Amino acid sequence: MPDTKHSAAQHSVRNRLVQLIIQRPANIKNDLLSGLTVSLALVPEAIAFAFVAGVDPKVGLYAAFMMGLITAIIGGRPGMISGATGAVAVIFAPLVAKIVEAGQTAGMTADMIVQSSLGYLFAAVILMGLIQVMFGVLRLGKFIRLVPHPVMLGFVNGLAIIIFKAQFDQFKVGGELMSMGPLAVMVGMILLTMLISIYLPKLTKAVPATLVGIVVVTLLGGLLNVSNPGLVRTVLDFVQDGNSSITTIAAGLPAFNLPKIPFSLEAFQTILPYSFLAAAVGLIESLMTLTLVDELTETRGRGNKECIGQGVANIVNGFFGGMGGCAMIGQSMINIRGGGRGRLSGITAALALLGFLLFGASLIEMIPLAALVGVMFMVVIGTFEWSSLRLINKIPVSDVVVIVIVSVVTVVADLAIAVLVGIIVSALVFAWEHGKVMHAVRKNREGRTHYNLEGPLFFGSVTSFKNLFNFKKDKEHVVIDFEQARVWDHSGIEALQNITERYNQYGKKLHLLNLSKDCQALLGRAENIVELSVIEDLEWHIADDLLDS
Repeated sequence: MPDTKHSAAQHSVRNRLVQLIIQRPANIKNDLLSGLTVSLALVPEAIAFAFVAGVDPKVGLYAAFMMGLITAIIGGRPGMISGATGAVAVIFAPLVAKIVEAGQTAGMTADMIVQSSLGYLFAAVILMGLIQVMFGVLRLGKFIRLVPHPVMLGFVNGLAIIIFKAQFDQFKVGGELMSMGPLAVMVGMILLTMLISIYLPKLTKAVPATLVGIVVVTLLGGLLNVSNPGLVRTVLDFVQDGNSSITTIAAGLPAFNLPKIPFSLEAFQTILPYSFLAAAVGLIESLMTLTLVDELTETRGRGNKECIGQGVANIVNGFFGGMGGCAMIGQSMINIRGGGRGRLSGITAALALLGFLLFGASLIEMIPLAALVGVMFMVVIGTFEWSSLRLINKIPVSDVVVIVIVSVVTVVADLAIAVLVGIIVSALVFAWEHGKVMHAVRKNREGRTHYNLEGPLFFGSVTSFKNLFNFKKDKEHVVIDFEQARVWDHSGIEALQNITERYNQYGKKLHLLNLSKDCQALLGRAENIVELSVIEDLEWHIADDLLDS
């Protein structure tokens, strides 16, 4: 029997997920405008993640362009945005640091150290891509569909919290909280961006509200900086805070280069652990985001194709100077909320980003960070599954526990670890819930009542086991067959002795068939068991102190 309460709760959660979206028809205009909005939001994160990985911002921006373009063209989920991500940057940062340290120890020049670290990074990204392509070719992407719904909710809530926390770095200058005046102005501009995003759709949906918010706040920030230079913190300010020697984010087209790395087993062994971990984390984040977008748009992406698309994009990254990446839930949510549904939205985002790097860097550099933070705060509000809080008393406690565990582990540890922990906990809960229920086929024949048991008899299923029997109405001889069941522990033995005494009270005789030798040893002293059938070659090792002492 299906758990109707649980199924109804999951259906309710899914309906609420869909209601988070601003419904927009799929059309070219929405894809173009939404993609343009996403391209603006890609810039600061790509730069920030490049700093996390310990490389030049252009490496992060190139990665955002190539990941976004290639996955939009050949990936398995139209409307989903990929780019340079923190999850991948954090994994590769130790590799870059390790190569830099080795170069310094060897007395290499600064330029040689940079080239060496980038060579190892790009080689690791290529290997990461190859692993992901292999994953897709072997058609393993479908297994993401087996992720339990509570794990999905925990993943969404955890990522919303991570996105929220990540925005607070924008309030700092040189690692310290900005002064009161600029801080007050920034908070006000963030609120203005959010208000435009909330209320403009009530007036018109002709253009994405987030794009209007960015434009309005950028114009306001420009006016304020004219009268009071430095009052409004911009994208260029953020870049220079990470590296004061950078004067612009303008760049040329990415160029093909073979990674400068020794062709040796030692070099391969150096990059393999980082590549494998990055591939796993990238696929988990991408496939989980794909599943979320599926639910939000009520469509279905293709997991295996997305694995191949992510892999090809990372391979190209490695040969053209990008740091690699995966799907981005924040930017994907911006795209979906803006009406981006087709591949054109992702292609537009990538090409617009490249256009900004080639021709419009000065325009991007003057965008206030407040505008982009306001957009990301709206993403947080739209991403967090608020309905999961209202469903606490309506879904099983085990599901609530899984949601909380996955959310917490996502925030304090790692997305991949959180998903794996959630799946393991869900599997254990499933095994427990199904294992503690025993089944029996009851038949009356020739003055005997036969019970053919199914399932494990242990401390969790004792109550279910005792409820199977009708002590009053059963025939004089009661046969319990354990051929399809097993006794696991002392609680199971106690339960057998208990029903023996109960049948004895009604003057009935008990026959236990197909037990193990351990059961015979422990039940040997039990009274009123007329027949105790033992399978000699059946090795059931019961957890009992009398047998282990």
